[in-house]
Amino acid sequence: MTDALAPRTLNDGNVIPPIGFGSFPHHGEDSDEMTTSALDLGYRLIDTALRYENEAEVGAAVRRSSVPRSEIVVTSKLAGRHHGAAEAREGVAQSLKNLGLEQIDLFLIHWPLPKQGKYVDTWKTLVELRDEGLLRSIGVSNFTPENLEKIIDATGVTPAVNQVELHPAFIQSELRAAHDELGIVTEAWSPLGRGTGLLDEPVIRELAEKNGVTTGQVVLRWHVQQGIVPIPMSSNPARRAANLELGGFSLSDDEVAAISELDRGRIWGQDPDEHEEF
Repeated sequence: MTDALAPRTLNDGNVIPPIGFGSFPHHGEDSDEMTTSALDLGYRLIDTALRYENEAEVGAAVRRSSVPRSEIVVTSKLAGRHHGAAEAREGVAQSLKNLGLEQIDLFLIHWPLPKQGKYVDTWKTLVELRDEGLLRSIGVSNFTPENLEKIIDATGVTPAVNQVELHPAFIQSELRAAHDELGIVTEAWSPLGRGTGLLDEPVIRELAEKNGVTTGQVVLRWHVQQGIVPIPMSSNPARRAANLELGGFSLSDDEVAAISELDRGRIWGQDPDEHEEF
């Protein structure tokens, strides 16, 4: 990629920033305060979900911000209990109400829940709601290549985004290749391998020292140089600011490859074929 920090153009023509701010697991007043701080620091992609129980606080911070609404990309996600045609409409209406917005910029199906067998009908409804103007861009989260194939075959509409667990310990090569073939932007949740010691790995520490940056910045740079949109969250204001400051250094192809050798599998054990979350 020529410019790792350039905005990402989605397959529907809309544009999102190259890095976002995650709102999980904070909630309540903390979500309002942290979202406000993130917007003040320069984040313009804000990620929430009905399941996080903080849409109201995130929405309040967005509405109150001095940043023009047109510059902010608000993402939310459909909970498992809202799978199905009518249920999806109810879920989107609930998120719109919670956020206090007339349109959600990017709306995702949070988990495919294949055992429920409703994600195709759910996707059909999101396509309708996009066409009705309630959703600007639509996508999915935690979908496998098989899940993607089914919803595309059923509707002819390819998700703009698939947000998945992705970090140097779980690099998702096969899924990312499928995304590239389909024109889907890959977003990464837990991009820093939350609580796993990933940032203490020698290769990451050495590259941080070499470049005079934090270990978190090295890992986030690893993401953006590969066209992945990371969605980090930090309750620490200094780290929150540092996570956004990824210019001024770059990683060589060999360094990207060396970090990728840390790949060892899912951290959280949330296999999309089995995980159910309502």
